Order: sequence, then structure tokens, then C-alpha cells
Amino acid sequence: MTDLSTPASTASESLFRCDGQVAIVTGASSGLGWRFAQVLHGAGAHVVIAARRADRLRELAELLGERVTVAACDVSQPDHIAALVEQAVAITGRIDILVNNAGVSQIGPAETETPESWRATMAVNLDGLFFASQACAQHMIAAGSGSIINIASILGLVASAPIKQAAYCASKGAVVNLTRELGAQWARKGVRVNAIAPGWFVSEMTAEEMFGDDKSRQYMERNTPMARGGADHELDGALLFFASAASSFVTGQTLAVDGGWTSR
Repeated sequence: MTDLSTPASTASESLFRCDGQVAIVTGASSGLGWRFAQVLHGAGAHVVIAARRADRLRELAELLGERVTVAACDVSQPDHIAALVEQAVAITGRIDILVNNAGVSQIGPAETETPESWRATMAVNLDGLFFASQACAQHMIAAGSGSIINIASILGLVASAPIKQAAYCASKGAVVNLTRELGAQWARKGVRVNAIAPGWFVSEMTAEEMFGDDKSRQYMERNTPMARGGADHELDGALLFFASAASSFVTGQTLAVDGGWTSR
């Protein structure tokens, strides 16, 4: 039954806010993570920004000003993840939102993929994501609430051909189904787990090889129904939807923000 006690106009004003909450963003030293940290901070959250490049994190912290904590962290190292979560809780007393954004990619034919390359991709894109989720979920479960947002990819939903990146596709496909599983496991404990699958956005991984190369950019534009890549702000809505009370009845889902790429 719909609760009509709060006017819709009043409810909508605060629906996407994160005031008083604490958000951890991994891979925050550049690209999408840099933007995610700013968006959550702008929505009122205290943001814990994590990445390997502490100098870049300090630069972002200066930009944000108040309500920010810098945490140097390599998510491929479980002990780094444990220290990150301990630091966040020690400083802020809680964790409400986790954005698993850190990611790497290796391009090359599957038949020559080395074990070292494969494992390095999985260590960041899948292992790091799981152990960060696990560590944060323990605090969220104790509090009875929390939102975990995994940054998957359209390449976790469809093949990347003609681009050759088997490990990346495998890791992101795993993230999509892990999101379903964790969402189902933790739903009755108050923790929501969802994923965003971005299409082609400018990042460190795509700036030169996709957007900086005429042939690659034309391929992307030709095969995207909207005939372009995503603009910086076009993931903001999906992020805030999953981070806030706006998605309070949503878990285990993956939202493709891709200009129609996966609809073909």
C-alpha cells in the first residue's frame, strides 16, 4: 500500500541524497572513480577515496575539501583492503556505501594470454572487488543497512570482439553474476548489491586506444545506437540511484549505461 503521508515533491528532493553517509570509492585516482567520488561528495557523503597513487588522491582531496579521507590501497592485496576498511571505520565510525570501481585491462589474443596477465586482471577486477565487498558487508550487516555498487562493464554482458581481452571480459562477466549472488545472500540483512555496466566512456583505459584513435572511435560510434560515447555526467544518475534510498527495493541488478550498445 502506498504511503501518502509525505508529499511527493518533498520526498523527491531528498531521494537521491547521501547526507551523513560514508562512501568508499576504489580506483578514485582517475577516470570514473575520480568522478564518482565527486558526485557522492556533492550528494552529502563523506568520501573515502582509495587507489594506489596517493599523490593523485591528495589532489582530489584538495579539490573536495571537507568530508574526505585519503587511503592509499592496492585492491589486489587483501591486507590493503583490510587496512582500508579499518581506516575508514576508525575515522568515520561507519560504512554505508562501497563503490568497487578499481579495474585493469589487458588486450591481446586469448591463445597467447599468460598466466601472469590473467591472474593480474582477476586479482584487481574480481578478487579485489569480492574481498572489499566482504569486508564492508561485515560492517553493513552489523548496522542493518548498506549499498554496494560494483562497476562492471558492457563487456561483462557481451563479447568485446574485435577487441581481444578475454581476461577482462571474464572478470566483468563474473562481476555481473557475483552481484546477483551477493545481492541475494545479503538482501535480508539490509545490504543491497547492484552493478553499473558502463559503455564507452573516457577513462585511462580508453582515452588513447578508443577515443584517441580515429578508426576505433568511428567503430564505437558506428556500433552504438546513440552514435557516440558517454559524457562524464551520464553515469551520475545510475550511481546516485544505487547509492541512495531511491533504490531501496532494488538488489542484485546490473544497469547498462551504454547508449544502446547491448540492445543490438
